[in-house]
Amino acid sequence: MAVPLQKFREVVFQMLYSYDISHATDENMLDLLTKELSVTRKTVRDAQERVHQIRQKLDQIDEMITKTSHAYAFERIQSVERNVLRLGIFELFFDETIPPKVAISEAMRLARKFGTKESAIFVNAILDALYKSSLGENIDEKQLKHSFEELDKSEQIAKEASQQPQEPEKNH
Repeated sequence: MAVPLQKFREVVFQMLYSYDISHATDENMLDLLTKELSVTRKTVRDAQERVHQIRQKLDQIDEMITKTSHAYAFERIQSVERNVLRLGIFELFFDETIPPKVAISEAMRLARKFGTKESAIFVNAILDALYKSSLGENIDEKQLKHSFEELDKSEQIAKEASQQPQEPEKNH
C-alpha cells in the first residue's frame, strides 16, 4: 500500500533535516527511518530519491531563500525552517505535479508540526513572497517583516527560557 503524500513529505523533510545537521549515509537513513517511522524500504528509497533531487537544486533553492529573507540572514534560519523551506520551494518551483497552494500549505503544516506557530508564519511569508514574485505580483513587505519579527521574538523567548536556572527536582 502506498504511503499518503503527507507522510511521504514528513519522511523527505526528516531526511533533509538529518542530512543538514549531520552527515548521515543513505543506508543509515534507510534502516533508521524504516524502523522509526514504520514505513517500507521502498518509501524510504523514494524519499531518498526526492531528497537527492532537492539537493541537486540546493544552491538555487538556498539563493531563493536568501534573496527573499534579506532582513533575516540565511545563517540564522533554524534547521527546521530551512529544510521545510527547501522542500516547499522544490515543490513550488520544480515539481509540476503539486499545485502551488498545496506546496505552501503543506510546508506550513510541516513547520507547525516540527517547529512552532511562528515557524509556520515565517515559512508562509517566504513561500508566498517567492510565489507572488514568480507571477510578477507585488510582495507584501509588511507581512514579510512581521513574520521576521515574530520569529525573532519566539527565538528570544526560547533563548531567555534556556538561560533560566533550573530548580532541582524534589523527591517526594
